[in-house]
Amino acid sequence: MSDGDSSSTDAGAQAFFEQTADGDVPDASWKDRGYRYFDLYLAAPFRVAWSDWRARIGTTIIVFFVLLGTVGVRVVDPPVMNEGELYVPWFQTTEFIFGTERFGQSIGKMLVHSTPAILKMASAGILFAVGLAIAIGVVAGYKGGTVDYLLMTITDIVMIIPGLPLIVVLVAIWQPRDPFIVGAILAIDSWPSLARMLRSQVLTVREENYVEAARAMGVSTRSIVQKDITPQLMPYIMINAANAAKSVIFAAVGLYFLGFLPEAGLNWGVMMNQAYNQGGALANPMSRGHWLFAPMLLLVVFTMGLILFSQGMDRVFNTKIQAKHAKTVEDDDSL
Repeated sequence: MSDGDSSSTDAGAQAFFEQTADGDVPDASWKDRGYRYFDLYLAAPFRVAWSDWRARIGTTIIVFFVLLGTVGVRVVDPPVMNEGELYVPWFQTTEFIFGTERFGQSIGKMLVHSTPAILKMASAGILFAVGLAIAIGVVAGYKGGTVDYLLMTITDIVMIIPGLPLIVVLVAIWQPRDPFIVGAILAIDSWPSLARMLRSQVLTVREENYVEAARAMGVSTRSIVQKDITPQLMPYIMINAANAAKSVIFAAVGLYFLGFLPEAGLNWGVMMNQAYNQGGALANPMSRGHWLFAPMLLLVVFTMGLILFSQGMDRVFNTKIQAKHAKTVEDDDSL
């Protein structure tokens, strides 16, 4: 890159910082201000994400499963017994693309109506694990002192408790049937390590000049944490959010497959449990294995989408890259 291009990029990034910090441009109409907000906070991040193949593929996969679990369940009829012959292999007929199981139910319909439970568990894992880790790690790292000591003591206590045995005991006692509650329980041991990592990142970020300047100007702690510190951690948070969702889904499917969780409805783990225990999928993989492998395939594709999406989000929160993709920064000669 030439010196001229570098100077142009730095100038655009500086203008982006100024617009983002000020939130307004003097003498601009409400229409111009609205357009700038839309361009800086929505259009530019979308252009950045769409320019990365990982973000494109990951977003496409996630959107597909979200639509499958929201729109698909309204469009596709629930599976019923004897709607087809027993154990029809997959990819043999257009009516039953994924085949049928021991009662003649369409496995394709079962997959569609299993997706909402998986989405609820993944959402609960993200909200509980990442939300709690952000609240504790960021506050502890920024405040320091007694607050830091108390929060990290709680974090260390939770961290040394064996996670899997605790989860199994809680599941055995409560026997949760709501997928959202299941996801929250499975994420109970996921937040301490992330909270400690976020704290260490905040300890570095809080010494930056712009944070010191905001503190000297009397900006509130809440505003500094929300606007100056947390955005710097977003790439790291996004990656861990995807990992939290992936871990919760894997744990839930595994526990349902092993029979530790009650079968309160359809999900991929329940399907795999039924295929193994009732359908003999492993004993007859050629004729009945599709009942087991179909939900396993969806599990792999969904988790791959989460990982690619989180990797692509690293560029979205890079301010210089956003400035290059923001039309209000590039095209405005007055900046």
